[in-house]
Amino acid sequence: MPEWDDQAVATTPGRAPSVESAAGQSSTQRWLRSRSADVVDFFVYVVVLNLAVEYVPSVISEGFTLSLLTAALLKLALEVVLLVKSRVLARLRAAVTRRGRVLAALSLWVVAAGSKLLVLALVDVVFGDSVSLGGIVPVTALVIALLASRAGVRRLLYGTPAATG
Repeated sequence: MPEWDDQAVATTPGRAPSVESAAGQSSTQRWLRSRSADVVDFFVYVVVLNLAVEYVPSVISEGFTLSLLTAALLKLALEVVLLVKSRVLARLRAAVTRRGRVLAALSLWVVAAGSKLLVLALVDVVFGDSVSLGGIVPVTALVIALLASRAGVRRLLYGTPAATG
């Protein structure tokens, strides 16, 4: 850890300290440390999205700033989708009747397919013609690449229960 992380912030008389935490960390630093996996996910999404822009002709972003904003939008959208998917999976596992299992499985399919349409619609509403993720096939491939890359980087950085034992 860099030595400046643990140093106190010096203040000029009459001025408030720039760091408010007793541990010497601003609220932004504390948030970043508590959500480090999300920060890493965002940068992984930026890299994957920009690779898609470079190598997939139907994926278009008119600039790097737009790709950063698109990656942030994708991060938020996919987090919501993963949350909904986990709840639907929990219902599928908890279902005791055949009807319940069929309804939960159908709901899971709707979430899986609908999430791609949601991503396309969100990008279109927020960015218009400045960003295009192609159609359903390119956005599906992009979402798979995003989630696989995220899982791979998380495994590399944070390990898995099997790898830490």
